Amino acid sequence: MARNKEAVVLLLDVGPSMHSVLPEVERVCSMLVQKKLIFGKSDEVGFVLFGTDDTYNELQKEVGGYEHIVVLRNIGVVDGNAVGFLQNLPRGNFPGDFIDAIVVGIDLLIKKFGPTNKGKQRICLITDAKYPIKEPYEGTKEDQVNTISQMMQTHGIRLDCIVIREKLPGADLRVMEENDSLLDQFSRKAIAKIVHVDSPTSLLGALKTRNISPVTVFRGDLELSSTMKIKVWVYKKTSEEKFPTLKKYSGKAHSSDKFATYEVKVDYEYKSMEDPDKVVPPEQRIRGYRYGPQVVPISSAEWEAVKFKPEKGVKLLGFTDASNILRHYYMKDVYIFIPEPGNQKAIVAVSAIARAMKDMNKSAILRCVWRQGQGNVVIGVLRPNISSVDNIPDSFYFNVLPFVEDVREFQFPSFRSFPSSWQPNEQQQEAADNLVKMLDLTPSEGEEVLQPDYTPNPVLEVSYCFTQTVSPTCYDKIRRFYHFLDLKSKQPDADVPPLDRNLRGITEPDPAVFSCHKSVIDNFHKNFELKEKPKKKKSSKRAWRGKPSASSEEEGVDGEASGFQSSNLMKDSSNINVEKIGNLNPVQDFEAMMARRDSSKWVSKAIKEMQNHVSDLLENSYEGDAYSKAIECLLALRKGCILEQ
Repeated sequence: MARNKEAVVLLLDVGPSMHSVLPEVERVCSMLVQKKLIFGKSDEVGFVLFGTDDTYNELQKEVGGYEHIVVLRNIGVVDGNAVGFLQNLPRGNFPGDFIDAIVVGIDLLIKKFGPTNKGKQRICLITDAKYPIKEPYEGTKEDQVNTISQMMQTHGIRLDCIVIREKLPGADLRVMEENDSLLDQFSRKAIAKIVHVDSPTSLLGALKTRNISPVTVFRGDLELSSTMKIKVWVYKKTSEEKFPTLKKYSGKAHSSDKFATYEVKVDYEYKSMEDPDKVVPPEQRIRGYRYGPQVVPISSAEWEAVKFKPEKGVKLLGFTDASNILRHYYMKDVYIFIPEPGNQKAIVAVSAIARAMKDMNKSAILRCVWRQGQGNVVIGVLRPNISSVDNIPDSFYFNVLPFVEDVREFQFPSFRSFPSSWQPNEQQQEAADNLVKMLDLTPSEGEEVLQPDYTPNPVLEVSYCFTQTVSPTCYDKIRRFYHFLDLKSKQPDADVPPLDRNLRGITEPDPAVFSCHKSVIDNFHKNFELKEKPKKKKSSKRAWRGKPSASSEEEGVDGEASGFQSSNLMKDSSNINVEKIGNLNPVQDFEAMMARRDSSKWVSKAIKEMQNHVSDLLENSYEGDAYSKAIECLLALRKGCILEQ
């Protein structure tokens, strides 16, 4: 099996207590298969149902037992037909035993791969764990879980368990607690992850539909000093998921050509501007960088010599109070520093420093160059991450910090400087407080809504529906996009089908919350009544250009005045020794300074000050009240520059 390719066995509980959520389970599992058609075309999947009326699995035939478990699809390479198995799952009438289902799933993987492909086999269990587990023939249930966990470790099989816990009236809490304890035992003894969800939206994000193998960004020394170094590995903790890469395809190939790839290849040719028919070869081309009005050519060898080439390494620059690192300084992705696996000294050293930083409320500042030849240096903050699990060592989280060129400063006046009539009164403040409390995502009972770990990106989820490829036998069973294609083939003006309601719940407020708290919203609306401000009619730029300046009107000079008239105007102002452009009569001051001939500095000074004055008028204008004056100054400036060439 190739790198990043995995085998997945879905264990789905179809017992009586799961009937209400099976439509969501079908949707989520179908999405897993659809994504594998995009990202993992060589992945293999198998489906096992438990709690069914029938029994069909090899273990039952070989050793007996394992009843009400059906192998719906044996492990095989993912294809479009696999989605068809997940449509309209049978509803069983018997309680599901998830321990037996896990054993059947392990049996499928071992018979398929044997001792090979360790770490690339996964079991996904979806159940509500509501019914009691059968007593084993020998030992206790805990002993049975230990035996299964040991077998999973031996063959490198991982377990992802999603426990659906909606409001279940009449559920036996004792049985549910016992089942939760058994599942937790899997997470302690084997490579297992247990997730509890209470809504369809959380279920949508709890099942990891794409397997991404962790790749280290850096392996080496964390240098605390020249004599003290700790071996660490660095991984990305979060990274933005991009859209699938779309390639260009052409429909020019003949439909009967079985070997046509339909791919489009793009070639670029560089031609001389003097001779458009002459192609310039690569050896005669060079990059140029604009420097003022000219273009400076720089060869690739010169560019390589100019590049900053720091040495690979991670060095500690110092410590600072955690309060000094503001949240909005964090940039880009989050990294995690872990001690080198198996290195006991590194584990102890990282743990000691992390716990000291936690106790003293400190953060570390690092200089990082992840790889040799990297063209930039990263400065970032290292924060302690104290583990709450015994078998997982302490670690650090790392965030990139901005340089001064990366910071955007936007100065806004304080609300306290506004008059009291602009500030909220007690009733308005209380209405706003109640609105915030109403929309709290952490209810008094239950877990927080829209947790990042279980909330899928709705944009990506919708895009996957538009990029999947399936066989014709499964055409009518694939949601949204294929349904849309079918509609378009019959009705060219057909609309796109609506967005899935669970995905809509991620991007839009919950209507139930708003309906239950209508009085709070009405009270907020009542206290903050919005009125539309009438728009003022703006004068056009053409009108500004045609408007004569005040000084021109006084002297009888319009926008088309001759040079002779302008010269006379400056001569009339030459008797006044003006040294600075004031705010009262800036045009007259400018013309007086331009007319002075006792020194050559006055012309350049007048032009510079008038430029600054025009900029100040525009920047400090309120709703355009200084625009007309700025136009007058600009006309005078233009006229003076033409006269002085």
